[in-house]
Amino acid sequence: MIEKFKRALKKEIIFYLVILVLLALVAHSDLLSNPSLRFEMMFEKGNYLHPFFYAFVLYSVLLLIRKTLEFIIGLFEK
Repeated sequence: MIEKFKRALKKEIIFYLVILVLLALVAHSDLLSNPSLRFEMMFEKGNYLHPFFYAFVLYSVLLLIRKTLEFIIGLFEK
């Protein structure tokens, strides 16, 4: 039971981190060319928490869609 929970938690954390990285790269393409400048600007302005918030919102929406689809598919499997 604990191992199943750990596996599921690890999967969701990886899913969240992938969303975070993809959103960061889409919004800030200069991260690939000059990441140190981007991080310097981010800490200068003090707006380093917004990527986590945006990623959490998108993750929540995708989680809701995934769980809804799992529920609907589960209804038809029985």
